[in-house]
Amino acid sequence: MTEGPRCNDDPLREPGWLRWLLILTAVAAIGLLVLLPLVMVLGAAFGKGFHAWWQALVAPDARSALALTLFTAAIVIPVNAVFGVLAAWALTRFSFRGKRVLLALIDLPFAVSPVVAGLCLVLLFGSAGWFHAWLQAHDIKVLFARPGIVLATLFVTFPFVVRELVPLMQQQGADEELAARSLGARAWTMFLRVTLPKIKWGLLYGVLLCAARAMGEFGAVSVVSGHIRGMTNTLPLHIEILYNEFDATAAFAVASLLAGLSLLTLVLKVWLEARHGDALAQSHRRH
Repeated sequence: MTEGPRCNDDPLREPGWLRWLLILTAVAAIGLLVLLPLVMVLGAAFGKGFHAWWQALVAPDARSALALTLFTAAIVIPVNAVFGVLAAWALTRFSFRGKRVLLALIDLPFAVSPVVAGLCLVLLFGSAGWFHAWLQAHDIKVLFARPGIVLATLFVTFPFVVRELVPLMQQQGADEELAARSLGARAWTMFLRVTLPKIKWGLLYGVLLCAARAMGEFGAVSVVSGHIRGMTNTLPLHIEILYNEFDATAAFAVASLLAGLSLLTLVLKVWLEARHGDALAQSHRRH
């Protein structure tokens, strides 16, 4: 009587040493590329003590940069959330000509360098731009002011919410919404009672990604901000200025604040995946 093939002889199953080699390689790469730089930033930030770290954060330029960063995020996040829901609704619930083109345009910020996006805004609103005469006639300033920073950040962040919601809404289908409409529910009632509860965790996930990118955006904002200290510098731009002025302690102190905001976003992301991982996993399988 011959014995059946043992589990260890399964040709489709990788050997144990290969699994551990891949795991250790991944851990080493993460430690070298992510954790080690973060530890070094924190070490440099507190290298001269807590007092020097705190003084760098409460400096007027640093507080202004933090306020502008949060101000920009406070505008960008709601706009992207509303736009993301509307765009995802249109793309998943309606058939129309140009749908593929619209999807491609939504992905455009992923393919275009942020610096190029900033230069496009310069061509539109700069002194030789298309809208310069009209803006000047109405005394409206876009470049080297807050509106330009907000527009640049909007451009680089708006795909995140849409790209989280589209596969999720495609996977869920429209049967429940059609049932609600057949029972007499109005469009707004249907959205609040049926659609929103089903997509809320995917929406929150996209909002978190959008927030992280909005607070850390550098390239596009650098082109349109003008680097005016205390006025048009966000946290990433303020860090660059401090570093270029050889004020390494203050630069790393502000960088630790930006890293802390990013870590807070990461913690919320991990919590969201741990609590609602099944729904998010279904969404990500469709990416």
